[in-house]
Amino acid sequence: MERKPVNERDFVQSIERGFAVLNAFDEQHPRMAMPEVAQRTGLSRPATRRILLTLQELGYLANAGGAWFLTPLVLTLAQRYSASHSMIEWAQPLLLRLAEETQESASLATLVGTEVVYVARVQVRRILSNTVDVGSRMPTTATSTGRVLMAWREPDFLAKVIAEQGMPRLTAHTVTDPVRLADILHEVRQQGYCMVESELEMGLLAASVPVRDASGEVTAAIAYSTSLGRFTREHVETKVIPLMLDIAGELSRLLGHGSADKTPRPERDGFY
Repeated sequence: MERKPVNERDFVQSIERGFAVLNAFDEQHPRMAMPEVAQRTGLSRPATRRILLTLQELGYLANAGGAWFLTPLVLTLAQRYSASHSMIEWAQPLLLRLAEETQESASLATLVGTEVVYVARVQVRRILSNTVDVGSRMPTTATSTGRVLMAWREPDFLAKVIAEQGMPRLTAHTVTDPVRLADILHEVRQQGYCMVESELEMGLLAASVPVRDASGEVTAAIAYSTSLGRFTREHVETKVIPLMLDIAGELSRLLGHGSADKTPRPERDGFY
């Protein structure tokens, strides 16, 4: 869903700063002193101090020995999102089926602005050096989920993603040429799925397929990942992709795609 710019008079900067402080905490920075939070957010120390104390009063942060850290209360934000989105509820047993039949982890991802965010996941075993959990964000241009979610968007969306995120070279195989990436997105549209090999991490083989809503828009992507030491690209393409397409089709139907009482939207040309 495309976000419309907010009128400057309606934009509450203090809320933006509060979320900037919450987002400063991650796996590499689970506990931070106030000066480090200020440095990571770009906020002044007085402003950072006021925000930290406010979030502590609200219960989202705690402090011990000068170190600030998130409390479990932040999990309720994700829980409320899941509870208010039936797609998550419907996707979970389908992801479980994919994970059980492939013995690999399965995920559901969507776009938030230009970023790929994982909203549901069934973990079988860890194959990425970086932990992927619900709420994790991944590079849009270098992942199979990102490419599926970009492939059916308006033609200028790729340029917007690159402008905001760049095209970082994560491995020797990462595609960093915008023209080549546009060609790949065209291929994704033609074949209906995406595979990425050793672009996010060496030895990682990932595949994603689109999930459509009642209007026919690609609203999410179902993802599967394995290591090249376990399965070949040919195995994933012939054995796993058909199962993924079937599961994505079932979730799309639950979301209303293909219902008789829905008027299908015309296909967009996307990048071509």
